[in-house]
Amino acid sequence: MNAAAQAEMQISHLAAPDGVSLCVRDWPVPSGYRARGMVLIVHGLGEHGGRYEMLARRLNAWGFAVRAYDHYGHGLSGGPRGGLSSDTRLLDDLATVLDATYAAQSRSQPLVLLGHSLGGLVAADFVAAGLRHVDGLVLSSPALALYLSGLQKALLGSLPRLLPNLRVPNGVRSSDLSHDAAVAKAYDADVLNHGHISVRLARYMLDAGPRVQAKARNWCVPTLLLWGGQDKLVDPAGSRMLADHAPQAVLQAQAFDTAYHEIFNESPELAAPVFACLQQWLGRQFPAR
Repeated sequence: MNAAAQAEMQISHLAAPDGVSLCVRDWPVPSGYRARGMVLIVHGLGEHGGRYEMLARRLNAWGFAVRAYDHYGHGLSGGPRGGLSSDTRLLDDLATVLDATYAAQSRSQPLVLLGHSLGGLVAADFVAAGLRHVDGLVLSSPALALYLSGLQKALLGSLPRLLPNLRVPNGVRSSDLSHDAAVAKAYDADVLNHGHISVRLARYMLDAGPRVQAKARNWCVPTLLLWGGQDKLVDPAGSRMLADHAPQAVLQAQAFDTAYHEIFNESPELAAPVFACLQQWLGRQFPAR
């Protein structure tokens, strides 16, 4: 499928059960082409689904329709920036989007979750809990372990009960995303990005990683786990631990030793093997018909 055949990205809004609007972006395969499947992207902390345009177009070229949604408190979705209305909010919203996606597509087409950073943690937590069926899972630098001091961990033990909605800086520095300076510049200029995290959201991230690791030995969904060895935003030790304990027949793991956090947005020479790995895995798991 060539670039000239690209279909326009479409934006819609989906109501969560509590009425909060969730922004959904779709990159369909062009009219006249049959999709090999659907890839549902779950984005990271402080950003939004629109940042995955380049990845979506790659997936389109490989024959996959792509959907991304903005988390509660992110992008064009409702909620205070970086906030979280309940401990299960991110899982519940993913279930809502997934149900709507299944309702709109042929059930014969496979559906793959692709989660990055916070989104990788949410997707892994969702799959580990068996909340819905998915045919495959791709984890990009998932936040399975965090860089936290002893004091920060102690504060997260008490603050969620006292001030769950307190929002503080999320610590994301654009210079740590990629070796490509243009990525940092675009991130800083993007008005839909924000720099906040609530205490409740931070506590979710602290709790969900160990919850996923505890179920690693029973992992049963075909999974591709990718991470950057020089990640300064989430601790790569979490990815290494999941790779060490999940069955190798189910989970394929690959570290890119010199890459930063956003492995798909890295400089061209660093991103090329990441895209190649993803394309090869998708080809094996979901061959074109």
